[in-house]
Amino acid sequence: MQYPHGTTIAVTDGRELRLFRNTGDELHLQLLELPEPDVHGHEESAARHQHTGQDNKDQQRLHDRRVDKQNQEESFEAAVAAWLNHEVLTGKIAQLFVVAPPRTLGVLRQHYHVALKEKLLGELHREHAHDKIESLREALIKG
Repeated sequence: MQYPHGTTIAVTDGRELRLFRNTGDELHLQLLELPEPDVHGHEESAARHQHTGQDNKDQQRLHDRRVDKQNQEESFEAAVAAWLNHEVLTGKIAQLFVVAPPRTLGVLRQHYHVALKEKLLGELHREHAHDKIESLREALIKG
């Protein structure tokens, strides 16, 4: 995959969003990490289910915690998509490539604006939100 100069690479996992820009050219990918954007989903915290000891044996509580976590991640990804849509619509992102696990990408796609879809160069269906920049670069080159 080639990433034109200026391409924005969004890397997310349902809890975190990292942004990079290709400062190189299509043949030489050079990633510059951008400041972390202020993106927050609804804070329906799993804190109300933060129990230890015997409560962890209660299957309903465990199920509730899993549902809360999933809802938090989906809310965060909806907020990420809204932020990316805004950046595309205001001309701050001209070309976009998204890196995220498959489930996260599924949530993001539900919220993509038509304009974002037109600017989307592609997606990498992998977990790389916590990778060092060089590992991310290698993953992007391999596709």
